[in-house]
Amino acid sequence: MRKEIRISGFGGQGIVLAGVVLGRAAAVYEGYNAVQTQSYGPEARGGASRSDVIVSDEEVMYPYVRRPDFLVTMSQEAYEKYVGSVPEDGLVVYDSTLVEPSREDVEHVGVPATELAEEELGLRIVANMVILGALRELTGIVSFDSLRKAVEDSVPPGTEDVNVRALKLGAREVRE
Repeated sequence: MRKEIRISGFGGQGIVLAGVVLGRAAAVYEGYNAVQTQSYGPEARGGASRSDVIVSDEEVMYPYVRRPDFLVTMSQEAYEKYVGSVPEDGLVVYDSTLVEPSREDVEHVGVPATELAEEELGLRIVANMVILGALRELTGIVSFDSLRKAVEDSVPPGTEDVNVRALKLGAREVRE
């Protein structure tokens, strides 16, 4: 099993944190081999941001995502930049608050992550965890418990509860 995941958006959305959390859940709590790489523009906020994660039951010899099995995208610019790299059997999970999909030959699941984070939790900044919870629910790439533990290990102290609630919100959104 080898799965390539690309999480993309713009600076300030917590794209890199989402990748770190997913990689930690896979490696530390699930016992998989996982690598996480990141790329972001020089701008503090608003520039392009990407976090790539590879999860495998074998050693990862090449640590870069080539053809993501799962693309998570939280901005229109990121969608347009990366959707072409998704194979036809891949899955695109997008923030339907901010992204209008255009590619028709690949499965898309829209999650209003930014809207849900703002309306249900009062914090737009946890939209990354909403969409990460949705990705987990859709793919089963790691268990919810492993993802929850990785969040608790990775987010700033005092924000663990709202981030875990955001994960649950994303999972619930795609279940319903």
